[in-house]
Amino acid sequence: MKVTYNWLKDFVDIKIPARELADKLTMAGLEVVSLEEKAGDFVFEIEITSNRPDWLSILGVAREVATLTNSKLKNLDLKIKTKSAKGNLKIEIEDKADCPFYSARIIKNLKVAPSPEWIKNRLELVGCRSVNNVVDITNYVLFELGQPLHAFDLDKLNPEKIIVRRAKSGEKISTIDGTESILSKDVLVVADKEKVSAVAGVMGGKDTEVSFASKNILLEAALFNPIIIRRSRQAIGKASESSYRFERGIDLDMVTRASLRAAQLLEEYCGAEEVSFALSGLNKSKETKIDLDIAYASKILGINLAIAKVRQILIGLGFKIKQKSRNILSIGVPSFRQDVKQAVDLVEEAARVFGFERISNSVPSVKPDVAPNMQRSLVSDIKNMLVGLGLSEAITYSLIDKPGLRNSGFEFGVNPVSIMNPLSQEQEVLRPTLMLGLGRAVSFNLNQKQEFVSLFEIANIFKAGTEPKEELSLGIALSGVKSFFTGAGLAKDEANLLNIKGIFETIFKRLGIAGYEFTGQAANFADICVQKEKIGSMLCLGQQALNSLGIKNKDVFIGELSLDKLFSFVQLNKKFAPLPKYPGITRDISFILKDGVSVKEILILLREKGEPFLREVKVADYYKGKQIPSGWRGLTLSCLYASGERTLTEKEIQPAHDLLCASLTQQFEVKLR
Repeated sequence: MKVTYNWLKDFVDIKIPARELADKLTMAGLEVVSLEEKAGDFVFEIEITSNRPDWLSILGVAREVATLTNSKLKNLDLKIKTKSAKGNLKIEIEDKADCPFYSARIIKNLKVAPSPEWIKNRLELVGCRSVNNVVDITNYVLFELGQPLHAFDLDKLNPEKIIVRRAKSGEKISTIDGTESILSKDVLVVADKEKVSAVAGVMGGKDTEVSFASKNILLEAALFNPIIIRRSRQAIGKASESSYRFERGIDLDMVTRASLRAAQLLEEYCGAEEVSFALSGLNKSKETKIDLDIAYASKILGINLAIAKVRQILIGLGFKIKQKSRNILSIGVPSFRQDVKQAVDLVEEAARVFGFERISNSVPSVKPDVAPNMQRSLVSDIKNMLVGLGLSEAITYSLIDKPGLRNSGFEFGVNPVSIMNPLSQEQEVLRPTLMLGLGRAVSFNLNQKQEFVSLFEIANIFKAGTEPKEELSLGIALSGVKSFFTGAGLAKDEANLLNIKGIFETIFKRLGIAGYEFTGQAANFADICVQKEKIGSMLCLGQQALNSLGIKNKDVFIGELSLDKLFSFVQLNKKFAPLPKYPGITRDISFILKDGVSVKEILILLREKGEPFLREVKVADYYKGKQIPSGWRGLTLSCLYASGERTLTEKEIQPAHDLLCASLTQQFEVKLR
């Protein structure tokens, strides 16, 4: 936004140099990015933030200048000699949401000619070329008051009715820049009964353009919906000073004032005569009122701000003030301040004019009342566990491609959540599982010649439904052979489902989760359940998935579970038992059993039969090799016997141990070794 020093003087008596004024504006939030002396004037280029459309005018900046320099803002004398009457022109607005207010002045017997030099010079200094006196006056008022106007050649319109409507699909218009645009239903237009005359709020049509031959005009001043103007501008690929302002919001109370100002200038410099004025819609805004407690303002700013100073600042900025009580002001918000919604906005206004640099620097006394975020804490704990177990964290994309998901063969229920306007084919849907992203990460690492890959990811997956929802999940992926040294030399551990199972068991135990189980439905797949509720699964990727990932001659094992479901079973309260007073005695049971027999069921049976002396039973060794018959496997269980009352004797332990061995032989047909 460009303004000139002399143009600002039309509204306020400025007694400070241009450079000093630029510094004051910058400190108050209107950043002056450049100041140039040109043609006997100074041109300020100001960076305007999107929430302050009232600054997109000379009047708006002048209001700030008056407040900052303790000067009085001058009002324009908006009077015209001719008196307009209500004419026969009708205005039809199809949708008041698109156009809340529209006005039109019929002005006749004007003489179109070059503009006076002073108007030309001012427009050129702010970056607008001169066309003719009629067009220049509409542009002059736009820059002066911030209200876009448009002049139609009245003799090229059907004067019976002006219609503000959505364009019909395929409708065309040739705009004043000399190009033709094909319109859609997203474009708002101004039309007569026969044709489209302008793209509302963006650009006028060539057919109704004011030329040096024009004698009569229709002067438009309106309020359009910012959203529809933005869509119209994008649809035709054109922008203008008018659309720039309409998109940011126009002051409804300025619409008729700007129209009257233009009529005044047209009468003075074009010899025009206004003959009628028509309008449609609401032309007056509702006043917003906010109560401001000065004690609240002082607390926010950390300084004691006098109520008289606050009144002075806010009145200068155009707010209406009433004293509600000793320390409370009732503030009437002007229509041009659409950004002021609550009391803290008024505090900001007072602070920036008072001067942020005048507020002392100090560290506030803050006593935060921090409520612990249990989920975040648990996620952090799980990550630390996994890193401690030797896994590396992966971060994959939330958006994935449909073909990759479909070809992977992963089962995830219903169709994934699709993106309406994807940026690329690789980002079409939100991931319903972490498996695809982890699989691709494993493939990448294997291609870097890594022998062993162990990755995990904690992130949201997205489930489709009547209302798509996010679910926090944990995914783990292993592949390859891990080599490590032991006392006996180099050992190798090939990744398998048992590794995934062991990782999950470690997490469950540390989080105090009881009643978990791994239910195998196939040799390469198992469901993960907690207290009979399924929370995840683990599997060995099939050949289809491996082919889609480009992985050859390697097995990949992946597990995924819902952390949202898991966290409901967490028990972080720990129970500690004293160290045993009496020593325990360990006895091993070595046997072979058929491959189909569940080790879990064996452990459950032994714990039941071993009471009251059996304290612990666990797998000590597992073996399959030449010494074991085909279809069988060797297993060694370690049993710990103890009592809290005395040291057990051999006579007490041996019968209990023999009972366990007999139960194994009878129940599971194992062969003791």
